[in-house]
Amino acid sequence: MYAMIDETLFKDKKAVYYTLGCKLNFSETSTIGRTLQEVGFRTARRGEQADICVVNTCSVTEQADKKCRQAIHKLVRQHPDAFVVVTGCYAQLQPEQVAAIPGVDLVLGMDKKGQLLDYLHSLDKRESGEMVTIPTKDIRTFVPSCSQGDRTRFFLKVQDGCDYFCSYCTIPYARGRSRNGTIESLVEQARQAAAEGAREIVLTGVNIGDFGKTTGETFIDLIRALDTVEGIERYRISSIEPNLLTDEVIEFVSRSRAFMPHFHIPLQAGSDAVLKLMRRRYDTALFASKIQKIRSCMPDAFIGVDVIVGTRGEEEAYFEEAYRFIESLDITALHVFSYSERPGTQALKIEHKVTPQEKHRRSERLLALSDAKLHAFYTRHIGTEAVVLLEKPKAGQPFHGFTDNYIKVEIADSAARDNELVRVRLGEYNEDGTALCAEILDS
Repeated sequence: MYAMIDETLFKDKKAVYYTLGCKLNFSETSTIGRTLQEVGFRTARRGEQADICVVNTCSVTEQADKKCRQAIHKLVRQHPDAFVVVTGCYAQLQPEQVAAIPGVDLVLGMDKKGQLLDYLHSLDKRESGEMVTIPTKDIRTFVPSCSQGDRTRFFLKVQDGCDYFCSYCTIPYARGRSRNGTIESLVEQARQAAAEGAREIVLTGVNIGDFGKTTGETFIDLIRALDTVEGIERYRISSIEPNLLTDEVIEFVSRSRAFMPHFHIPLQAGSDAVLKLMRRRYDTALFASKIQKIRSCMPDAFIGVDVIVGTRGEEEAYFEEAYRFIESLDITALHVFSYSERPGTQALKIEHKVTPQEKHRRSERLLALSDAKLHAFYTRHIGTEAVVLLEKPKAGQPFHGFTDNYIKVEIADSAARDNELVRVRLGEYNEDGTALCAEILDS
C-alpha cells in the first residue's frame, strides 16, 4: 500500500495529533494515527517532545482558519524539532498560505490524507513546506476510515465530498465531489470494529444521504446491511440533509435492530426566502414534514437541528419568520452557527449584510430556545427506564453515557464498567444541569 519503508526508521518515534472541525476529521485523524502506529510511532505523552506533529484542519468559517493557524504556531513552539504535517480542508484550500507558516514541513491535500507514509521519507526538517495537492475538481479517491479515537463509540466514514454547492459553503471546494466506499467494504469495516470491541458506530461523511454516487448503491441499502453486523449494538446517523432523509429511511430506523432514534438534520434557515438565497434543496414545508414523520414513528427520538444566523440576505423580518418556524417544530436541540464569509462563495454577491452585533443577538435568542427545548425533552424522561452505553470518565468524575435517544446520563456506581450496556432508571438533573442522574437496575 505504501512506498518501501525502513522498519527501523520510525521505531519508538513520538507523534502528536491535533484535529479541528467535524467528526469526520476526527475519524480521519484517528486513522492516520493508526497508520503511523503500524510503522513504529507512538503517541507522545504529556511533556514529551514529539518527532512528528500532524494537524488536520477545518475551513468552514473564517474563525476556523484562524484557529488552524494558531494551532500550527502553538505546536511549532511546543515541538520546535518536530516534523510538521498539515492536512485537511484549510490545507487543501490554502496550501501556499499553510506552507509559508514557519515550521511547517509538509502540506497534504485532501486526496493524500490517507497516504502520509508515501511522503514521509524522513523526519528531517525542511527549509520550506512541501505542498502535495491536486485541484479539488480532480479528487476522486475515497479514503476509508473507521476509528475509535478516545471514546467508546467508533466512527465509520461512509461518504466524502459534496455536489450541492450551497451559496455560503466552501466544503465542495475543499473536499471535492461526492464519493463513497462500497457497502461490502463498509460492512467489513464494521465487522472489524466489532472484533475490536465496538458496541456503537456513528456513520460519518460530508453528505451521507448522497451515499452511492460512485458505486450505484443507496443509503437505505447501506443501513440495512450494517444493521445485520453482529456485535454492533448501536448505530447513529450523523448529519443528513432533509431532502435525502426519506420516509423509507425514517421507517427503517424506527423498526431496526440497532439504529438509534437519533437524528441530526441541517435546517440552516427557517425562512424560505433565505433558503433560496442559500441554494438549499428544500423548503420549510418539507423540513416540517420530516420532523412530523420522525415524531409519528419515534415519539421519543432526539432531533438535533443545525441553524446558521446572520447569513447575507437574512433581513430582520426573515429572521423573525425563522424564529417562529423553529419555535413551532417539535425538535430537541439546536446547533447554532454565526455566518462567516468565505472567499469564492456565491453568497458574497448578496448585498444585505448582518452586523456582528446582530448575529450575536440572533444566536443568543436561538440558543435560549434550544436550551428550553432540550430541558423539556430531558424533563419528560425523568422517572423512565432506558439503556445506557457507559463511557469511562476522567479521573474523579462519575461514569456517564447516553441513552438510545441521546440523553446524557451520569451514574455514581462503583460497579459500572466502560463500554457496557446497562438498564437504568433516569432521575433528576446533575449539579450543573448537563445530564440526568441515574441508577443501574438489576438485570
